[in-house]
Amino acid sequence: MISFANVSKQYGRQILFVDASFQLNPGEKAGLVGPNGAGKSTLFRMIVGDETADDGSVIVPKKLAVGYFRQEVDEMRGRPVLDEAIAGSGRLGDLHHELIELERGMSDPATDNLDAILERFGHVQEEYQHLGGYELESRAREVLHGLGFTDEQIDGDSGALSGGWKVRVSMARILLGKFDVLLLDEPTNHLDIESIVWLERFLRSVPSTILMTSHDRDFMNRVVSKIIEIDEGDIVTYSGDYDFYVREREQRESNQEAAYARQQAKLAKEQRFIDRFAAHAAKAAQVQSRIKMLDKQERIEPPRKRKVMKFDFRRPQRSGDDVAMLSGVSKTFGTRRIYEAFDFQVRRGERWCVMGKNGAGKSTLLKMIAGALEPDSGSVRLGASLKMGYFAQQSLDLLDPDLTVWEQIQKDFPLEGVGVLRNLLGAFQFSGDDVEKKIRSLSGGEKSRLVMARMLLDPPNFLVLDEPTNHLDVATKEMLIEALHDFEGTMLFVSHDRTFLRGLANRVLELGGDGHDQPLTYGGSYVEYVEATGREAPGVHA
Repeated sequence: MISFANVSKQYGRQILFVDASFQLNPGEKAGLVGPNGAGKSTLFRMIVGDETADDGSVIVPKKLAVGYFRQEVDEMRGRPVLDEAIAGSGRLGDLHHELIELERGMSDPATDNLDAILERFGHVQEEYQHLGGYELESRAREVLHGLGFTDEQIDGDSGALSGGWKVRVSMARILLGKFDVLLLDEPTNHLDIESIVWLERFLRSVPSTILMTSHDRDFMNRVVSKIIEIDEGDIVTYSGDYDFYVREREQRESNQEAAYARQQAKLAKEQRFIDRFAAHAAKAAQVQSRIKMLDKQERIEPPRKRKVMKFDFRRPQRSGDDVAMLSGVSKTFGTRRIYEAFDFQVRRGERWCVMGKNGAGKSTLLKMIAGALEPDSGSVRLGASLKMGYFAQQSLDLLDPDLTVWEQIQKDFPLEGVGVLRNLLGAFQFSGDDVEKKIRSLSGGEKSRLVMARMLLDPPNFLVLDEPTNHLDVATKEMLIEALHDFEGTMLFVSHDRTFLRGLANRVLELGGDGHDQPLTYGGSYVEYVEATGREAPGVHA
């Protein structure tokens, strides 16, 4: 269906692909992986024709309908979310809106070319019906509900949506389009766990061929059955899910390392013979023969291992046993009551994950505990000897845009040694020239990593984290989970990443999203919560 044959691509000195080849077959669901900057987005753009190969060929059949979801959002304003989703959904969306315009023309008494309009209406209606257009609006509502929209939002002005919700509208367009191929660039970035579970099921059920990138390991495992890896200019294919790819890659590295070691030992032995007998006339023929053999020997390269630096975070000071106490807390936004007479307590050593649908009050709870938001009534008290670290997207504003990454970390910790700071930045994927980047030029993900690194060098004993793994790649996420697993303080966090939830949560707070639906607490881990309730998130069965 889609194939790259001996493709090479280069930007200036940056080489992305060298004689790289792969094939994507009809109906396959594949994950595209590789480190940041490896060329994943470039590969997508080459498939849709926005980029061309320097050498080799990119083969995409002309009649193939390709839907490409990316993080950039088009301007949306002036029409309902429902119409916005339908408008961009490919051929069906175009026909839908053409039918509306033709119907207006037919009902306009001033129309003077009614016969032409009627004839065009017949052709459009036939194609629209053939493509399943008359179910389009109900399907659009179903998809938008699955992505977390309420009926009020669906019928409301798309211009009133935040950037994250507009990204969801862009995704709805692609899912509605009945494309032959779906290219999905980080589809889970702005979704909560309920929407992620819905999207998994949707993608597994559609006949479309799928190629996607994702930093969500669980999501990849549940959707894809093939991994296409960009590895230092080459493209390597693995037939299996993400976990299979990790195991297989490790096995290939191990085998290559062993073969490399064997060859190096053999070459060293031959070289010793040559060095020892080079001056012996009687051995001259053997020496020359071995020299020729060494020259002809095809060298095995050592495996290219991706280094994930570990960082041993320091032990925080001990807090009191009572960390946070909420008593009779109520909070309302407009006519929407989020909390009513809510009591909640966090004790030392507990790691609470906060679950709930969009609008249930997850971030509101964290803001009230962090002191960034006052309750309407009731009290929020913090315990003794407490040092809080609060991470939210607003935390990124604390960085100085005029400094480099290295200048920022040195300014924050002037007494720390260079080695400690470099190890810290390396653990959060800042290495080499990355540390010289200006903060104003960093991506959202890079800023998140830097803020997290600053927080954890001198760790607080109470971590309050709102979506800490957004924009983190799989390797950095797993490093963070491993580091926080041994954290001796207390945690309260919101996350839609199930690997993070499984690895860290030992308590679950489930919010109902309505002040009259009292939140529920579960006194066990997230794993035990799923086993006990059969739900990966409120209202969503595992």
